[in-house]
Amino acid sequence: MAGFLNALSACLVLLLLMSVGYLMGVWGWMTSTEKKFLSKYIVNIAVPCNCLVGLLNNLDRSSLAQAGLMVLAGVVAVLLDLLASALAATLLRLPRARWGVFVAMAGLSNTLFIGIPVCTQLFGEASMPYIMLYYLGHTSFLQSVGVMLIERAGNGSGQGTSLWGFLKDMFTKPPILGVIFSIVLLVLGLRLPDPLMRFAGYISNSVSPLALFYCGFIVYEVGLKNLRFLRGLPTMLVMRLVLSPVICLACCSLFGMEGLPLQVFVVESALPVVSQVTVMAGAYGADEEYAATGACLSILASFVTIPILMLILG
Repeated sequence: MAGFLNALSACLVLLLLMSVGYLMGVWGWMTSTEKKFLSKYIVNIAVPCNCLVGLLNNLDRSSLAQAGLMVLAGVVAVLLDLLASALAATLLRLPRARWGVFVAMAGLSNTLFIGIPVCTQLFGEASMPYIMLYYLGHTSFLQSVGVMLIERAGNGSGQGTSLWGFLKDMFTKPPILGVIFSIVLLVLGLRLPDPLMRFAGYISNSVSPLALFYCGFIVYEVGLKNLRFLRGLPTMLVMRLVLSPVICLACCSLFGMEGLPLQVFVVESALPVVSQVTVMAGAYGADEEYAATGACLSILASFVTIPILMLILG
């Protein structure tokens, strides 16, 4: 029962943060100008700092070597999620502006911003290394495949480019560079000077609330009365909150994981839509209203699915 209540509490905090962005829209404190600033700041500055701090503060070279199979299990699970999501989006015949957004929403979980508070409340601080191991594999997909899908769904430059052009474009994006730089430091056993780490930490702490403010403002723009099950969203919710943890459970069992690591990985895979999808959709000109609606509906639905999952996991 304690895990059930803690799961409800974590989801309630997210809704409260989103309500701040919604109310700022109602009161006129946030407009399209502030929304554009937030999207650029979060994608290009805050997210790279978030990757840097999250990886360097919770992992080291020895843990990377010891946890290779765990990372691989998470990578395989996310890859299967994305493939299943791409197949579903194709079968649904979604328009270009929604195809990539759907795949990103259904295939990628909010492993960090929602995952850390949920897992630490449910399993305690002992879960943190396993959160970051899952995050290590997952965030590589988010900042590479996720960015590519949403950019190509929008009006960005990711259309009709050669393979070399795509790789050059992908590996010059600040979020991806942040992941690569962090992994290189971990492999070399290096760490940035303390002032830089503290600076990155302050910037990193702004990602979650600002991204949720952004989502709340998009919901305001959409309008609560228009918050409905658009084509494909019911399927997305089933894949994100039900199918994804089933796939993760199968992959973790296949790689011999059990106990706390398995439980953390399964919960991490069963979380709502990652809030950055809405931010990136706005930044790259994809259907951000579709993304915001899906993100909001997934958070509401997680009020039911996360507590039930905790009862199943025991």
